[in-house]
Amino acid sequence: MSQHPQKKAYKAQDITVTFEATRCLHAAECVNGLPEVFDRSRRPWIQPDAVPADRLAEVVRRCPSGALQYEVADGGTETPDRPTRITPTPAGQLIVRGELSLDTPQGQRAETRAVLCGCGRSQLQPYCDHSGACGR
Repeated sequence: MSQHPQKKAYKAQDITVTFEATRCLHAAECVNGLPEVFDRSRRPWIQPDAVPADRLAEVVRRCPSGALQYEVADGGTETPDRPTRITPTPAGQLIVRGELSLDTPQGQRAETRAVLCGCGRSQLQPYCDHSGACGR
């Protein structure tokens, strides 16, 4: 998993989950999917050893923004959806899943999931940060 300064890693024996807070759009797929792992009232808020790695990976893949990612102990990571899908939301965001290469101010990033800004007002371009019309 490539290092990114805003990512925090949560390690268990079979899986490491990373969280990039600036990309989180609070879809709550994690806390609703595995409340025993993801609990915002607890520190650390992610307990990756609370469930089997395959179950945790399944729920992490539900995160539409890509704020949550994982790597399993044998080096495996998420397989991108094929073909790549782009779904516009009624507000104008673009939910993208697949094999992605995104140009960011920090350089090019390989992704499998992202919510992209459709209004141009995000301070986290090309990602949506809910600061413009498309994030409301």
